[in-house]
Amino acid sequence: MKNPQDDDGEHDGGPRDEARWKHDGVQVIPGDNLDPSTAQTAGMDRRAAINHARVGAQKLWAGTVTIHPNAKTGAHHHGPLESVIFVVKGRARMRWGDRLEFTAEAGAGDFIYVPPFVPHQEINASADEPLECVLVRSDGEAVVVNLDITPAERPEAVAWIDPIHRAP
Repeated sequence: MKNPQDDDGEHDGGPRDEARWKHDGVQVIPGDNLDPSTAQTAGMDRRAAINHARVGAQKLWAGTVTIHPNAKTGAHHHGPLESVIFVVKGRARMRWGDRLEFTAEAGAGDFIYVPPFVPHQEINASADEPLECVLVRSDGEAVVVNLDITPAERPEAVAWIDPIHRAP
């Protein structure tokens, strides 16, 4: 059956499509083959899985980050990119703001959203377990701007309030 969007007949499921999709379709990147030569921030180990250079991604970057027990990263932001962090293992303590004056924690199974240009710092809240996360950003190239910030002495804890599903 012909796809109605293929008015030019170019993609009709024939041998030409099979050859095209074989190498330009789904790509699986093994977890033990991630690229460490991506932008880094002190205190963490970032590894790229999906980006423009590796798979041709145009609109996103994905990879992993590991932060050693009781360690913290330097302050940084990701320019105009949106970032999502998924905590796979451990406990993350995030600090953010112009002086890293705000803080919140996330555990395994939690998602963290970081808007564009927000100065932030990731901290492993555990003294004996590594913090392992998956990162996704809204562009195929990694943007990391490391910052020299003197952090606030006592950050203010901020609880997330769901703007859509507010409690009654």
